[in-house]
Amino acid sequence: MRFRIAGQVHEGSVLVFPELTLPWPVAGWEHITLESLSQITAGEAPQDLLVVGCGGAFRPAPEGLKAGLKERGVALEWMDTGAACRTFNVLLAEDRALAAALIAVE
Repeated sequence: MRFRIAGQVHEGSVLVFPELTLPWPVAGWEHITLESLSQITAGEAPQDLLVVGCGGAFRPAPEGLKAGLKERGVALEWMDTGAACRTFNVLLAEDRALAAALIAVE
């Protein structure tokens, strides 16, 4: 699957920031870890909120992910990828300090 973000096409899963989109080498929700999200939590301006699109269907977040992000000052919103794309766009329009981690779906 591909994403069209700010007029550019991105193949596969992506990390999306208000001004930047990066490839994200995660193919399934079960591979989402604090380490795979380190670009969200370790940047100069860490995000307050992370919207995760876990794929085509809702699956529960991996054990400990929400607590681990909370320890780093990041709130987690976990949903299917379609809902995550819509939510990210709404929150971005509200000037929220957020990022999205979106699993590509077929």
